[in-house]
Amino acid sequence: LSNLTQQIRIKDSTFVYQWVLSSLNDSISKVKVYIKDADHSFANKISIPFSSTDFEKRALKTVSDFTKKLLEHLKKIKVTIEGESTTRSAYCAYIPMKGLQIEKARGMMKNYSLLTSVLSADYLKMNGTPFVEVTHWNIQNDSIHYNFCFPIIKSDSLPKHPLIQYKQYQGVKALKARYNGNYITSDRAWYALLDYAKKTNTTIEKTPMEVFYNNPNFGGDELRWKAEIFMPIKN
Repeated sequence: LSNLTQQIRIKDSTFVYQWVLSSLNDSISKVKVYIKDADHSFANKISIPFSSTDFEKRALKTVSDFTKKLLEHLKKIKVTIEGESTTRSAYCAYIPMKGLQIEKARGMMKNYSLLTSVLSADYLKMNGTPFVEVTHWNIQNDSIHYNFCFPIIKSDSLPKHPLIQYKQYQGVKALKARYNGNYITSDRAWYALLDYAKKTNTTIEKTPMEVFYNNPNFGGDELRWKAEIFMPIKN
């Protein structure tokens, strides 16, 4: 994403922030912010050269506060691009879900206990760590459809539950990244892979797959939480 338009409503005024991002190198980006008071644009154009207006002060504070929050956030996550790889094949029990991307981790935590209790009651054996298969990603509103999957050893007798389904997941060739941090923001690796695909002229499917190695219910140092993120390559 190189452009982002944001509307912020403060009291009776609407402010439009146009963020323009350009990459200087692999680790540094330049950000320009163009700001307009949609209700008093002409008056601000006249006033700003001659005085420090409330509009100018508010704009500078908003950008400054955002920068501080962004730097704090970046200290809590780490994304490492690892290049081309292949996702694993697995037979799995899964629960289909949909919602905003930021709600994904909450949905996983909510259904983790359900999956483990139903599967363990029938003595089914896990065959790997849980993963999320995104089947649809609307980047415009950041909403997703996804399957929260538990790999299991296939059995002739599978427990029936109204929320749980079963299927064979077939591995695919994909771009891979390693993510460390709270799983709520694992989509930071999605965008890193989109950027990497663009730089390497790799055609991808925007349906990421995530493999998790920590249980968020146990807490702990989030930078030690590990997930492998895959973005399928189109054939």
